[in-house]
Amino acid sequence: MSERHPATRERPRWRRLVRRVVTVTLATLSAVVLAAGGYVGYAAIRHTRPITLPAPTGPYPVGRTTFDWTDPTRTDPLAPRAGTPRELSVWLWYPAAPSGGRRAAYLPGAWNGLHFGSLPGLGETRFGAVRVHAYDDAPVAAGRFPVVVLLPGLGLAAPQYTALAEDLASHGYLVAGVTPTYTADLTVLHGRAVHSTTAGNPPTLKAANLHIGAAAQAGDRLVAIWAADARFAAGRVAALGQRFAGHVDAAHPAYIGHSFGGVASLEACRLDAHCAGAVDLDGTQFGPVVRAGLDRPMMIVASAGSCVTGACRAADAVSRADVATARTMLAASTGTTWCYELAESHHFNFSDYASYYLAAPLRHLLALGSIDGGLGLRVTGVYLAAFLDHAVRSRPEPLLSGASTPYSRMRAVHCKN
Repeated sequence: MSERHPATRERPRWRRLVRRVVTVTLATLSAVVLAAGGYVGYAAIRHTRPITLPAPTGPYPVGRTTFDWTDPTRTDPLAPRAGTPRELSVWLWYPAAPSGGRRAAYLPGAWNGLHFGSLPGLGETRFGAVRVHAYDDAPVAAGRFPVVVLLPGLGLAAPQYTALAEDLASHGYLVAGVTPTYTADLTVLHGRAVHSTTAGNPPTLKAANLHIGAAAQAGDRLVAIWAADARFAAGRVAALGQRFAGHVDAAHPAYIGHSFGGVASLEACRLDAHCAGAVDLDGTQFGPVVRAGLDRPMMIVASAGSCVTGACRAADAVSRADVATARTMLAASTGTTWCYELAESHHFNFSDYASYYLAAPLRHLLALGSIDGGLGLRVTGVYLAAFLDHAVRSRPEPLLSGASTPYSRMRAVHCKN
């Protein structure tokens, strides 16, 4: 019997090896698919599970109402149609009488369009499952209350800062949340969703370095519009009648905001001779306030590693530009300034996103830090209330000065010589 060729003997062994590789590969792919399917299933369950925003820490219950206001003195430069007057959605959170009533929905009606759509939406808490603490159109509490204007980050809407707004209202403030029309990804006017325009959210503002060239010009232009929005809202709240008649202390409004809204708050305060003070939550500065500074009390709160206080270790050109801008503004400012850094936080920890369930890819996309979301919002709220109590009501500020603080996550930063 003749001997087989060596290649003939190796063929069965090679086939067995191929079968083994294919089997292992298919098993691995099956495991990945099952794991992915399991994660999607888990996310879908978490998507519907109710969550409650952090509870307000002040003594007042909170009421909420909404307005659509038109500024007849301004033509909207961001509108797609020329000659359109500037129109704004304003949500008002306020101290309420302890009468109960109907708990407000988080983002009702067309506002639900702020939710992530299609499959990514399964990785975000359903807005209908988000519980808030405010009551719809509740009676106003006895007393007169100062006005605070709240501005969102670029592309976001004021009601996405409900946790901070409710907390301030519970401390006795009328908080007017302004959503900048045609800049926010979505606002709602007269029940109709209105989306951003290129003029309102210019692509140049997505540049890495926002302080040079077209990005800086677009930022300066937009800051002026937002600051005018904020001042308009403060004036309209001051003139409120009916249930708010006799309850508005409009003598010295304050302005607070996150990201681009924080920058616009500084500029609004600079322009408002009656402004009591302003807060910038993690916003790199733009506009005339950078060169002119602020002569009123100011607080800047940075996320971990952010350079908006001018006190970070700048590792690249973008960070160095943020540092230079902040230091220019601070050097020109004559009002008392407090700067802080919220440890373990990222940019979106100052918004309600910190409280939602977000699947891992969305959390990474939205830049949320490792700090517990509710804790970060509570600590931020405590410092906002302390700043406003001092700037608006002239109360002592032991928390701001660092004489006493139980909040180790909030670190004071030396940001001014």
